Amino acid sequence: MTDTESLNEQLQDQSPRAILKEAFARYDNIAISFSGAEDVILIEMAHKLTDNLQVFSLDTGRLHPETYAFMETVRKHYGINIEFLFPDAQEVQDLVNRKGLFSFYEDGHTECCGIRKVNPLRRKLATVDAWITGQRKDQSPGTRNEVPVVQEDGTFSSAERTLIKFNPLANWSSKEVWDYIRMAEAPYNPLHEQGYISIGCQPCTRPVLPGQHEREGRWWWEEATHKECGLHAGNLIGRSG
Repeated sequence: MTDTESLNEQLQDQSPRAILKEAFARYDNIAISFSGAEDVILIEMAHKLTDNLQVFSLDTGRLHPETYAFMETVRKHYGINIEFLFPDAQEVQDLVNRKGLFSFYEDGHTECCGIRKVNPLRRKLATVDAWITGQRKDQSPGTRNEVPVVQEDGTFSSAERTLIKFNPLANWSSKEVWDYIRMAEAPYNPLHEQGYISIGCQPCTRPVLPGQHEREGRWWWEEATHKECGLHAGNLIGRSG
């Protein structure tokens, strides 16, 4: 059993706060990935646990206006810096000039997400030893139902270094997350009040109907087995599609 597997076994029944506390105790150079959605709960918990809080967010250039406003609310509410990561302008320009603004509706979201999200994330993760995500098992039964609370990141590790990924919310349900947000009176994205549960880029996200799973609101024109943008591509390994 590797050290990471042992740590996952040790933490798998612990609370998100306990997992975060252990993550900060083990790694000084660790950062939270903030999507502008209910993962604000990680900032709510973490800002009380460390004086060295690193938070970053991917600004794809195509987020909802409400998401941009919410991120500014979070920055001021917690008195923190949020590092915004931007895609390479030339890569975006080349894609749009070749294929237009909405090519993902025709040939899938992989290329656009690769340019706007995965490449900037790869550059950021090359500068840290570990990162923290808001992934939960119940977000996408097709691709995330085996998410551990801590793992070696096979997608962004390299031959020279092993990147560690913590998923403190892995075992929590959406209800538990929202119960905590209400209890803590944490700010939340107003899009949640409009039927948006899973929030991404504006052209690729829509509200879901009662009874629909939250992931059905993302890339709704594609098969469910493909609904990862590349940030957590390791979730798709070994799965059909």
